[in-house]
Amino acid sequence: MTVSDRQGLELTGASARAAALFDEAVSRFAHFCGDPLEPLREALADSPGFPMALIAKAWIYAMSTEPQATASARRMVEELAEMPRGPREDSHMHALKLAAATEWTAASRALDLHNATYPCDLIGLLAGHQSDFLTANARNLRDRIARALPAWDGVPGRSFLLGMLAFGLEEMGDYRRAEAAGLKALEADPDDSWAHHAVAHVLEMQGRAAEGRDFMRKRRAHWAQPENFLKVHNWWHLTLFHLELGEPEAALSLYDEQVRGEPTTVAQNLVDASALLWRLHLLGVDVGERWDELADTWTQHADGKCYPFNDVHAALAYVGAGRRSDATDLVKVAHEGDMHHEMNRWMRETGTPIIDALLLFDRGEYKAAIEPLLWARQISGTFGGSHAQRDVIDWTLTEAAIRGKVVPIARALVQERLALRPDSHVNLAFARRAGLRPH
Repeated sequence: MTVSDRQGLELTGASARAAALFDEAVSRFAHFCGDPLEPLREALADSPGFPMALIAKAWIYAMSTEPQATASARRMVEELAEMPRGPREDSHMHALKLAAATEWTAASRALDLHNATYPCDLIGLLAGHQSDFLTANARNLRDRIARALPAWDGVPGRSFLLGMLAFGLEEMGDYRRAEAAGLKALEADPDDSWAHHAVAHVLEMQGRAAEGRDFMRKRRAHWAQPENFLKVHNWWHLTLFHLELGEPEAALSLYDEQVRGEPTTVAQNLVDASALLWRLHLLGVDVGERWDELADTWTQHADGKCYPFNDVHAALAYVGAGRRSDATDLVKVAHEGDMHHEMNRWMRETGTPIIDALLLFDRGEYKAAIEPLLWARQISGTFGGSHAQRDVIDWTLTEAAIRGKVVPIARALVQERLALRPDSHVNLAFARRAGLRPH
């Protein structure tokens, strides 16, 4: 008897029970809520020759962008090589090998072909969407989902695609359609954390901070469950709204209560913590000893090789904690690596200029910090993250120009920010310090 997943795709080597466990795992991963690994372990215990269960597990580890988890993903790829596989599994294997080797652009391209062949493979689309996010490929964040969506009429789980499409549309600046898609996804599934995340991005990019604050607070029961993997990131989005509204004390309270309220060591959560503390630091808020705890935690999750986006955020914590040598060590590792490897290239071409600029900024050499930051902001889309996350580069650049009294650059950068978010308290404060009188 043929056993299939919820979307109707055959599951080689799975019993009916293992298939149900696989569907539960993929649903948990798509919701970013609940442990997706537990049902996958149960599925493999029930059906040891079930490659899609191990493939899903390997994708979850690979997408963590952490050194130890990435090594685990490589071991799973080796296990898969010994299992019977069909064409779908072979297609996943090709992309997985590349992802586990942290060749993310090539993995994303391989998933383009996989998703075209298997448009209703939900774990394949989730992996593809995350690979586009990790490579900051805004166009593919939108178009990968647009290519698959027509095949999902009447297919269970279609609302997940709407949430992913919403984020892709937002990253491409199509805010009206992004918001509509995100809200439609939430209407179908109120607990879709990624759709909440997409709508938060729209409101952030459009400068609708009060709406964003109220939207996230009103709906927190749907995205801040204790077992929600994305909750810290969505709390971080709420802190951005507070900063834009001129409420840094509220943002700092959320740092203590939510962003670092639990002793989490997940790299994604550490990124959010670094990004928030650095913004508060630029605003002149005394964050006390918070840097020390964060820097200590980063030492197990940043290696200068696995994912430069994480390494740069580790460097923010190291600089904030006064541990300049730890930040410098990340750069040294990058220069010792193979330039043919994608992550080494990213670290040398983008990560290194940013870290160098952070060190110059910390020493008060603000004028010298401007050039590497100007360089990095032009190519930062090649090393991951969203527009909202990469804005920390522009914050730092603008602050360096103001403190360095490089008036033409400072005013130009402030005018650029005001054109996008004219009511932002952050931007208005920049304007006053740059000697501008915004309308």
